[in-house]
Parts: sequence; C-alpha cells; structure tokens
Amino acid sequence: MEACSEYILDAGELQELRSGRALYLEIGCGKGRFLLENAKRDGEVFFVGMERVFDVALLAAEKIRDAQLSNVRVTVGNAATVSELFVAGSVDRIYLNFSDPWPKDRHAKRRLTYRTFLEEYKKILSPKGEIFFKTDNRPLFDFSLGEFEACGFKLRNITNDLHNSPWEEGNIHTEYEDNFSAKGFTINRVEAYLE
Repeated sequence: MEACSEYILDAGELQELRSGRALYLEIGCGKGRFLLENAKRDGEVFFVGMERVFDVALLAAEKIRDAQLSNVRVTVGNAATVSELFVAGSVDRIYLNFSDPWPKDRHAKRRLTYRTFLEEYKKILSPKGEIFFKTDNRPLFDFSLGEFEACGFKLRNITNDLHNSPWEEGNIHTEYEDNFSAKGFTINRVEAYLE
C-alpha cells in the first residue's frame, strides 16, 4: 500500500493532476489492464479507474507504478456515489466494461446502467460527455440501450459483434473480454452521449 499510495487518487488532488486535460473515468476498473493501456496510448487525457474492492484497486495501482505513468490514477469508490467524488461536469467519458449483469429482474436496480446510476453519471459528465459500454451479456445490453434512451442519452456506434466490426480497430480488450470471447460469446458495444 505504501509503495503505491501516490497512484491512489485523493479527490483533492484531481484538478492539479489533471492539468486541464480531458478526464476519462473507468468504473469498475478491476486490475487495471484496460485503464493502463488507455493511459499508455493517450498521454493527452487523464484517466481515473474506480474500483470498489480495495485489494483489487491496489493491484491496478501497482501496475500504474510499474509503468511510471503520470496521466492515470485509481480511486476506491462505488458507482452510486460517483457524484460525491467528481466535480459536476468534469468527466468527459465514462467506460463501463463487463459490469455485473445482475440477471434477475428483481436486481435490475443494481445494474450500473440502471437509470439511477445513469442520472448520477449525468451529474459528473461534461455537456458533451459520453459513456462507452461493453458487455458479453445480450439481455443486459438490450436493457441498457433502453435505459440510456430513457435518461436522455443518444446512441451511436452500436454493435452486437464488436470483434467483427469497424470499432474493433483500436479496441482495448479487458481480461473479461478475452475470456468471454474465447468461450464463443460475442461482445456488444455502444456509445451513449449527451447533446
């Protein structure tokens, strides 16, 4: 923990670290593979990975430390309280990658694309903010498209087979993505945006 503390974000230092750059947030960053690859590819953007499990966030912080990147940090937090951690209108893009599908109808409110979560995200998104969503779970994907539209998001670049689409070029695979793809699942993807 001590060796990685500078890579675990203190909300008070975000604006200083960001230095006027665009801010992209991955909610549920896990061990940080997707987050780290994004930060390596685009030094002009400041990336934050949010993970609710401290030990998992620490693994991501270790990867960031080892890569010696200055444009990425992790924070320990919950998507339900994201508007308490980020200033209104400060986030330009949110990534939701392979979120828990909570398949039972009675658990729909726990899905990270349920409207109460989307309304929280809208508080922190910039006026032209966007959400990039990927999942192997088709019922969750279809549910999410409806939730995005119900919350006033426009949709673009929709596919039910990401790896055989134009958006695969430049796509950074997560650990889950490679695992599900190897098992024969197709990957669904959409960009939801505000106007």
